[in-house]
Amino acid sequence: MKSIKAIVFDLDGTVGDTVPLCIKAFRKSIEPLINQRITDDQIKATFGPSEEGTILALAPNHYERGITDYLNYYDSFHDICPVPFEGIEELLDTLKEKNIRIAMVTGKGKYSTEISLKKFGLEKYFEIVETGIAGGARKPECLQNVINRYPDLSKNQIIYIGDAPSDIIACRVVGIPIVAAAWAPDVEKEELASHNPDKIFDTVSDLKEWILSNI
Repeated sequence: MKSIKAIVFDLDGTVGDTVPLCIKAFRKSIEPLINQRITDDQIKATFGPSEEGTILALAPNHYERGITDYLNYYDSFHDICPVPFEGIEELLDTLKEKNIRIAMVTGKGKYSTEISLKKFGLEKYFEIVETGIAGGARKPECLQNVINRYPDLSKNQIIYIGDAPSDIIACRVVGIPIVAAAWAPDVEKEELASHNPDKIFDTVSDLKEWILSNI
């Protein structure tokens, strides 16, 4: 790995602990429409595509209403996740000071991503934001879009930070280093480690220390 020139962040479970917020908003919006209880596992099983994909999977006959309600609840419930993980904003400030390029690639939809970045006060940091779509997971495509926006950088100067095995797989597809984020409360660290990320960190402060020694 050459010296790091660009860092691409995931959002859910990496920048903020937003997964519980997503689940609460999905349950509140979907259950009244289908008149049926849904479990956390049923919701998580739909992750990969954007939230629109989850609505299509769980309430396909109520798509437009489901999306509208979900985004309204996601916004109104965001106080359960009012700030990013400890150390994230400080890390972003440091990267800006060091002239490291900062992007985001998330499976979240465009509108929920905008809501969270605004609530966290982090919109100003990301020069590129690639989001998910309803039709299926597209993280490799999104990562390649970011790579294409940085033609002056080699792939091993760009790293991705994400909290899921699918993030590791996506990075292997496009050929950039992957740093696994293992600081979310519900992260499955052993599963992350089994996919052999380039690095794995339990805290944002440990990640920051490593980045500063590699830029």
